[in-house]
Order: sequence, then C-alpha cells, then structure tokens
Amino acid sequence: MGTRESKQYLLLEDKPIIMHTLEVFERMPLVQEIVLVTGAEDIERCTGWIAQYGLSKVVRVIPGGSERQQSVYKGLMEIGTDWVMVHDGVRPFVEPEHVEACFRKAQRSGAAVLAVKVKDTIKQVSESGTIEATPDRRSLWAIHTPQAFRLSELKKAHEQAEAEGFIGTDDSMLVERMGIPVAVVEGSYTNIKITTPEDLEYAAFMLNRKGEKNT
Repeated sequence: MGTRESKQYLLLEDKPIIMHTLEVFERMPLVQEIVLVTGAEDIERCTGWIAQYGLSKVVRVIPGGSERQQSVYKGLMEIGTDWVMVHDGVRPFVEPEHVEACFRKAQRSGAAVLAVKVKDTIKQVSESGTIEATPDRRSLWAIHTPQAFRLSELKKAHEQAEAEGFIGTDDSMLVERMGIPVAVVEGSYTNIKITTPEDLEYAAFMLNRKGEKNT
C-alpha cells in the first residue's frame, strides 16, 4: 500500500477497513463467533473499535505469528464451533449470500472456497522473462476468501504442514495436501482484496455506490 499504517486499519469512509469486514459477518445469523487475529501492538485499538461499533460476535482478539499460516492456526485454537471460515480482513465487500453458499457447500463436500473465473489470458513466465506456457483459461480460477472447513480437519492440516516445514499460500492448499477435495463456489469480482492505493480508491467508489442503492 505504501503507507506507514497497515492496510486493514486505513480508513474507508471514516471507518477502518477491518471494521467494514467484520460487520459483514457480525450481521450474518449463520456466524456464531469471530476471532480476530492481529499484531500484538494492535490488540488494544482493535478491541476499542469492536466496542465502539458494537461487534458482539467477536469473542477474541489475539496476537498472530510471524507468518500468515501461524496466525491462522492461532486463531483456530480459539474457535469453539465445528466449522470454521477463514477470511482476509481487507476483503470488506464479500456478499453474505456467497459466504453462506461457501459454507453450505463445505458442509456437503467437506471443504469449499470462494473463487471467480480468470478473465485474462495467463502466461507462465521464466525468471528471464520469457513465456514458457499458456494455461487453458477455462480451467483457471482466482481464489478468494472466505474458505470453509471442518475445524478439526483444518487444525490437522496446519499441524501436518508445520511438522513437515511446509508453507502454503492459503488454507485450502494445506487441506488439499491431506487428500481432502476442496470445492469451488463462484463468488463475485467485487470481493476485492484491498492492497494498493488504486484498490482503496475503488473501494471508496463501491461503498458510495452501495450507499446510494440503499437510500
């Protein structure tokens, strides 16, 4: 993002991005409890915001680890439900109906992730900058969050990865290594991950547009 402030705490319409994200899940009857994993130095202000915005489903705010994977595992240890969904704090525009669809699919198949079909042609490029292959776009999906799993299986997947020194790019990757099939549920292209200044500008536009629709 190029800012001193962590991107999840940047303001979007005078409210931290992370609070916009948490409010989506707070409003969902499906969600029983939320564990927020953050930096140790951010626990106090996050706890204050949670009280300020009345987020009653956030049962824990805990410090994470040095890597994303470690942070997720710490969060899993605080969850008291049979099923769990892992979500990025900087995806505030996920649609509740897609969250529920992802969860219901996981209940039927064992695990599920939100994703969208890739629209651009993708090239596999060598370190020297030469194109090596062009995968069939019809088989490519961009993976989003949330990702839904049976809690016991995701814990086991994390513990196995830790024991073997494996670092995955998402939680689905860890579960896949155990031979558990992960279903894909089509989500929305508006479920953006806010990581650049351009994303933040687009997020402000989306929030204003959403507000206009609700008036």
